[in-house]
Amino acid sequence: MYRVIFAAVAAAGLIAAPLAPLAQTAPAKTETKADAKPKKNVSAGQAEMRERQKKCGAEWKEAKAAGKTEKGMTGRNIGARATRG
Repeated sequence: MYRVIFAAVAAAGLIAAPLAPLAQTAPAKTETKADAKPKKNVSAGQAEMRERQKKCGAEWKEAKAAGKTEKGMTGRNIGARATRG
């Protein structure tokens, strides 16, 4: 019984050994930075929203560090005005 199992494991090892170096080669890159799509410009509304989110995140970190948050309070509660403007 053990001979059969050993033979199967040995055979699998001998088959898999030559495939290991083939799996480690990296595929060639086809797209370079010059071929990459240019970034889109951000609209004024998107830029304002990102600034509000950054400001709200900073307020949340300060409030959490100062212990001013209630149990169950999330960043959405403290920064609800970020979506309202």
